[in-house]
Amino acid sequence: MSDTPQTDGGSQTVQLPSGTPGESADVTEDGNSHGEPSPDASEFVGEDVVVGYPGSEEPVIDGVTIRLPPGEVTALIGPNGSGKSTLLKGLADQLAIDAGTVLLDGEDVHTLETRELARKLGLLSQENVAPNSLTVEDLVSHGRYPHRGFFDSLSDADREAIDEAIELAGVDHLRDRSVGSLSGGQRQLVWIAMVLAQDTDVLLLDEPTTFLDMHHQLEVMEIVERLRDESDVTVGLVLHDIEQAARYADHVVALKDGTVRASGDPEAVLTESLLRDVFAVDASVATTDRGLQITPVRPYHG
Repeated sequence: MSDTPQTDGGSQTVQLPSGTPGESADVTEDGNSHGEPSPDASEFVGEDVVVGYPGSEEPVIDGVTIRLPPGEVTALIGPNGSGKSTLLKGLADQLAIDAGTVLLDGEDVHTLETRELARKLGLLSQENVAPNSLTVEDLVSHGRYPHRGFFDSLSDADREAIDEAIELAGVDHLRDRSVGSLSGGQRQLVWIAMVLAQDTDVLLLDEPTTFLDMHHQLEVMEIVERLRDESDVTVGLVLHDIEQAARYADHVVALKDGTVRASGDPEAVLTESLLRDVFAVDASVATTDRGLQITPVRPYHG
């Protein structure tokens, strides 16, 4: 195996050249407030996007229009096979779109050179691979590849970005550990640190909490929350946990069969009717001091 970490399609994040290295403020349950996004935050929009796979007669994503509000967290939800991950890859230029446009601050991402796009847009996909012998710090440093020349050593700015990413991800105590010695939850936090070190305007995360225990799921979502509250980064992520989407996202997009069935604030989207129509479950939805409480009751067969 080479010393280059890879994912299953997140080249904006980790496929490196070989050898290269709201109107009013809201208050969360933890007392943190976040007001209107910074005017410097980036807008990310897909318009009439169609995405399919070679050999497939029908597209997986069929004419979807989606907008990630600047400086906010947007959660993509939907049942298995609804096209969430495919849409994310198409938006990130990791899967060729058959029709439509994807605009980052009004510029078509498909016209940008790979490194230029990687300085603006980061994608962390589901499957990530790195040599077990690589240290955590070395892996995180790979996130700086769009900002460096092929033979350039790390600059002071690179090292500062790496340190900030490691601190935000909460993995400073793992800095000198080898990747192979980490648990699954620790490893996911390190991969997130790497994409944070990339220092992009838009960050896309594909199911970042899947297969993690509860502790590490909450750690990942706290990172997302801090990004929203303390930076100008526009975040889009695929989530299977509906209550996580309700709690942490500013904007929710529900997909089914490759089309958007609803989008908007969590309270407007995550209704009992939508859960029945999109997820085929009868569920109760209640508003509590901690946000929406969603309780699945039974599968819906109507």
